[in-house]
Amino acid sequence: MLFSSWTFILVFMPVALAGFFLLPSPWRDARKVWLCLASLFFYGYWKIEYVPLLLFSIGFNYAIAGLIHRWRGRPASRAAMVTGLLVNLLMLGYYKYTNFLVSSLGIMAEQPFPEFDIILPLAISFFTFTQIGYIVDVWRDPKLHYRFLDYSLFVLFFPHLIAGPIVRHWEVIPQFAPRDLRVSRTDLGVGLAFFLLGLYKKLLLADPMAHYADTIYGAAAAGAVLPWFDAWLGTLAYALQIYFDFSGYSDMAIGLARMFSIKFPCNFDSPYRADSLGEFWRRWHMSLMRFLRDYVYIPLGGNRRGLPRQAINIGLTFLLSGFWHGAGWTFIIWGLLHGAGLIVMLLWGRFTAWCGWKLHHWTYRVACVLLTFVTVLFAWVFFRAPDVPTASRVVVSMVGGHGLTLSENTTDPQDAAGRALSGLGFRFVPDVAGILPKDYTMAIELVLALLLIVWALPNTQQLLRRYDPVLEDHIRPSLLQLKLNVPLGLALGVVFFFVIRQSFTVVSSPFLYFNF
Repeated sequence: MLFSSWTFILVFMPVALAGFFLLPSPWRDARKVWLCLASLFFYGYWKIEYVPLLLFSIGFNYAIAGLIHRWRGRPASRAAMVTGLLVNLLMLGYYKYTNFLVSSLGIMAEQPFPEFDIILPLAISFFTFTQIGYIVDVWRDPKLHYRFLDYSLFVLFFPHLIAGPIVRHWEVIPQFAPRDLRVSRTDLGVGLAFFLLGLYKKLLLADPMAHYADTIYGAAAAGAVLPWFDAWLGTLAYALQIYFDFSGYSDMAIGLARMFSIKFPCNFDSPYRADSLGEFWRRWHMSLMRFLRDYVYIPLGGNRRGLPRQAINIGLTFLLSGFWHGAGWTFIIWGLLHGAGLIVMLLWGRFTAWCGWKLHHWTYRVACVLLTFVTVLFAWVFFRAPDVPTASRVVVSMVGGHGLTLSENTTDPQDAAGRALSGLGFRFVPDVAGILPKDYTMAIELVLALLLIVWALPNTQQLLRRYDPVLEDHIRPSLLQLKLNVPLGLALGVVFFFVIRQSFTVVSSPFLYFNF
């Protein structure tokens, strides 16, 4: 059941909200039980066979946290924590990485090994990391522990269960543990606005880009030599697809939680405006990077043990980030590319400080934004490609390894535009992706329009800044802000009518982060 499906929007979401608010507000435990049951139904709707695995994970981790709490100050407490970490990582490793390790061993042994029939349980990466963070925090502060019902709802709460954000217990549990949750028109309005804006990003902006990315990368996977223009177009299309797909999902998750008067942390903050890879990762999948910082980078030593050790810690953290996203060499390379880029950025910062350069002019920032964006684009190639050979073919075309080539379908080589491009050194080659001339025109227009949105318009939390939409209090100011009123409701409602009508005939694609 996708957030963007009519089943979720017209059936599950209204029933979940109605059941929650029809229960009297003093019946806090009854409301929590309702949300737990609704979340289990939501998870089981995908594949009910993995509900017992989810329940086992919750029960096991709560029991481990209880042992850590009971044995606080004794060596047994640390042993319980280590046991909990190992069981979580082994469970995640079995389901997500077994076949990858088997195939890698087969490559090393130069003979194929049979793969196991293992289906990756939905959201295992997210609910495992959420609970790893909890048991580590209980070990760090043994006085910390919650009731089983509160803990279960913290893990199960359906707005973040499938693809995050990876929330922390101290952010969410205090919001529903000690007080009555009453119906709030403001919370419902802000939540619905967030949800609808995220829905429109997904269906109207992200999904149209998927067609071009899938077509071009599909041709590369089939062994075709991509024209230079197609390689860049396909990569830009994917970069914009995943941007609006994940931005839309994050908005919808925040909006759903807010309808129940729960605030989530910000998870996506216009990352393509970043002027460095470090800032990019402070804006992209913010909750994952916060987890890796607190539970991997800092425990490894962070930046406290000298430059060489800091560089190693960065590399290890982003190697884990790549491996977390997927069991494949492409994801590992993607993570290492970002790690290497961050190390280069670190060295550049040290060098400019040593030289005493004051690089604050706006032209330097624009150049940094563009360089960061291009770096991220090249890394996205490995994230999107199904295998390393496909990614290599795309990268070779992007850097001009086959010349500055364009498909004959891009434009007529004999018209004025075609002759002008030929005069600039471009060469026309036969079409390999099967994109029609009118589709090229539409793709170029869409890419330019979406880049304008990315770089010029405020994001959703900026648009609704006056309503304090997320836990953070440092939302960047924006001249353009929305006010919840009748005209805005009518505008969102009109778009919703056409979108939901389309959803009855066109099957919405899953969010990209559901694969992780």
